[in-house]
Amino acid sequence: MNRFLVRLLFVCIICMSSSSLLVSCKAKGKVAEGIKKEDSDKMSSDRILKNHYANKNDFKTLYIKSNVKYDDEKQSQNLSAEIKIKRDEQILVSIRFLGITMAKALITPASVSYYEKLNGTFFEGDFSTLSKWLGTDLDFNKVQNLLIGRTLDDLNKGKYQDSLVDQSYRLEDLSKNSTKKYFFFNKDSFLLNKQEISQTAENRKIEVFYSDFKKYNENQLPSDIDIKAAQDKGKTEINLEYNTITVNEELNFPYSVPNGYKRILIK
Repeated sequence: MNRFLVRLLFVCIICMSSSSLLVSCKAKGKVAEGIKKEDSDKMSSDRILKNHYANKNDFKTLYIKSNVKYDDEKQSQNLSAEIKIKRDEQILVSIRFLGITMAKALITPASVSYYEKLNGTFFEGDFSTLSKWLGTDLDFNKVQNLLIGRTLDDLNKGKYQDSLVDQSYRLEDLSKNSTKKYFFFNKDSFLLNKQEISQTAENRKIEVFYSDFKKYNENQLPSDIDIKAAQDKGKTEINLEYNTITVNEELNFPYSVPNGYKRILIK
């Protein structure tokens, strides 16, 4: 249960230590304002990225209420999550079951903290420590981007091969390393349909699917995020169904570890 709650707290970025099944989904949305859609099915990676990043994404805060469904080969759970985001500064995630807070995480660019109620444990550290433990490179921006339907990486900093796959524009990361990355974009809106990361040697893979984008104060945000992952130890799926999103309201980020909880040390 402890590992399960940790996965939920970090909305399955933790499952980067896992691998996954293929499913399909479609993103809905209009063509970004000021961007002319090209009639040809062929489009360069530069134009795909230009159109993608033209979709407005300049909120200051987000308040999200979400239904959460978790499945692995041993258990299935339905919970709820409250997610508060202060852009580029902090993220507070609360996991609840029947209205009772079972776990909480506070994430900043410099630190990662969480506690979970069932075992009475907590963790305080940074992304370098957590990345070593999970077997994948994590940082604040990756967590934030996953939650708002943006690419985990800043694609303007890499080189990509473009192609058309199942009516989506696909960009393949051309970096020469053991990690393969693919990003799929809706042909009409250039919003993100899917991002896929795999480590073949370690038999790990994760796919994150986005669907039903809606506009909130001009910001395009997904209503449904489906994360499928698997590794040698098994498969995991987490679905986040956003049922409430509020943009740019004043938020507080209360977080404190209850007395008597035992600290987890990660080596």
